[in-house]
Amino acid sequence: MPKTLILCDCSGSQSVSEKCFSSVEGVRCSRVHTALCTSESGTASKLIAGGDAIVACLQERAVFEELAEELGVDAPEFVDIRDRAGWSDEGENTGPKMAALVRDALLPRPAGKAVDVACEGLCLIIGSADVALPAAEQLCEMLGVTVLLPDGDELPVSRAYDVTSGTLKSAKGTLGDFEVRIETLRQINPGGRGDLRFGEPQKGAVSKCDIILDLSGGTPLFPAPEKRDGYLRADPGDPLAVARQVFDASHMVGTFEKPLFLNYDENLCAHSRAGKTGCTKCLDACPTSAIMPDGDHVAIDPMICAGCGACSALCPSGAISYDDPPVTYVFRRIRTLVEAYQSAGGGTPRLLVHDGDFGAEMISLSARFGRGLPADVIPMEVDALAGFGHAEMLAALATGFGSVHILLSPKSDKPVIGRETGLANAIAGKAGVVEIDVNDPDLLSEHLYGFKKLSGVKDTILPQGGRRDVTRLAAKALRPDADAPIDLPEGAPYGAVLVDTDACTLCLACASLCPSGALGDNPDMPQLRFQEDACLQCGLCANICPEKAITLKPQMDLSDAAYRQTVLHEEEPFACIECGSLFGVKSTIERIVKQLEGKHSMFAASDSGRLIMMCDTCRIKAQYKVTDNPFQSGERPKTRTTDDYLKPRKDH
Repeated sequence: MPKTLILCDCSGSQSVSEKCFSSVEGVRCSRVHTALCTSESGTASKLIAGGDAIVACLQERAVFEELAEELGVDAPEFVDIRDRAGWSDEGENTGPKMAALVRDALLPRPAGKAVDVACEGLCLIIGSADVALPAAEQLCEMLGVTVLLPDGDELPVSRAYDVTSGTLKSAKGTLGDFEVRIETLRQINPGGRGDLRFGEPQKGAVSKCDIILDLSGGTPLFPAPEKRDGYLRADPGDPLAVARQVFDASHMVGTFEKPLFLNYDENLCAHSRAGKTGCTKCLDACPTSAIMPDGDHVAIDPMICAGCGACSALCPSGAISYDDPPVTYVFRRIRTLVEAYQSAGGGTPRLLVHDGDFGAEMISLSARFGRGLPADVIPMEVDALAGFGHAEMLAALATGFGSVHILLSPKSDKPVIGRETGLANAIAGKAGVVEIDVNDPDLLSEHLYGFKKLSGVKDTILPQGGRRDVTRLAAKALRPDADAPIDLPEGAPYGAVLVDTDACTLCLACASLCPSGALGDNPDMPQLRFQEDACLQCGLCANICPEKAITLKPQMDLSDAAYRQTVLHEEEPFACIECGSLFGVKSTIERIVKQLEGKHSMFAASDSGRLIMMCDTCRIKAQYKVTDNPFQSGERPKTRTTDDYLKPRKDH
């Protein structure tokens, strides 16, 4: 059953027509109203009462949800076609964009995964007495408060909360499960008259708490402190900031949902092999240190992960993938937006990717007080801006968008986004992906209206599969005439392996440890083989090579040769001097014989030197025949018979 799209021109301030949405399947439009949130609220109530409604206004969401509550029906869905489309200097031409935005809103979002986090309200307040103690007074009736003061601060008379003294050496954990280590911990001795006094210091005290309120003004206890749940921090010299954090702490008691942002398959991880480090991209990018080395793989603490998405964008193997929502949903949104826009009569659109806080506010302010967005710029809000990597950027270009604009926020992981933008442009062969780093809505509009429009691809793609698959498919669509491998920036997850054949001894350590199978051997010949499309450029092969004969070359070969195994190095095998079967590498064995035969004590005799030139089977046979062979044992004892056992009895 189609949903009802409730339309309003917001007091005539935007141009909306039901015809704009004729190409959008699954909706039927109401007539265009003028003041649904005020004078026509009765009409809005009737439309909402019918169920399956989508209100084309986001600003007055609370009003329409309240109407639904009064009617006793489910709240309607919402889509913003005013700030993101209608309020624009090109508002008369925004029909196709409105259709695209509505079609995007109709896509069902996959349900995310989450776990419950219980917080009982045990709060540790850190700071000097003049700031920490007033905060404790405000919180002690709602939370179980302990104050950690620096040595020498004056003690309160109140026993409504615990007061300790010492130096906080380390902290780990997250909301509901913090563990702190305190040196020279001193607790109050409540006995005796006069001022309260601390007892004797304790070394290496460990304690647990649910919330940490850091008013010390010192170095944060955690990397990216604003992303650590349950860790509240304020400048002790800013009373408003302190009051805000005290208020937030008071509301942290109860059970909360913690989203699980990532999927992780350690079998695909290319971090390490045999004690040698390979890929460290996720470790280097994680702002919260939620990812740590764990042997040959990495380990991810989902309770610390803040869901920035950088690791999933950078992971070359796909071992880490974003799951809230999954990348397949992002690809589906991209294709839906461009198809809906063009089906409604639009030409080549541009994509504006932004977050839900800073970016959404910039668009709203530009629409209300400035020029708004151009008619061909379709905004796409994402949960994790750093997770919108080169694969998603290229998918947008290869599905029909002329350009992709990334609106950065002050909190964006700009190095990661910049790296992915550079990689996408290198693969696309044009500056089709552009970062916008402004904090003024007018400058945002100025950039978008002044940007030279680029044409879209001739043959679009259907972005399906993993991120590597979509990247290669998009590259072929964007570079159909590429007749040579595309050079890529340093650190790109695509490329070739170059081997110095003069240095390589074909020990094949690289092939045995390659995590993706890009390097392999030939069981019948001394060969090192390579398949480029499987190479992650993780660097394990270069790090493990004892001869330092391997270097990496970031590139992307779009020809079919990338899917075939090629021989990087091969040599003539050695023929066993006894049976003639081929084994080993001829040059290596000849070099060993030259260095050891007649010189090393174990190969002083000529017969011993011959062992090096034999295959495994012949070597064992030859060793068995020599007098001092390692398989030799003493003389075999005579077999005992029944007569042998009975003979002692007969003798008696």
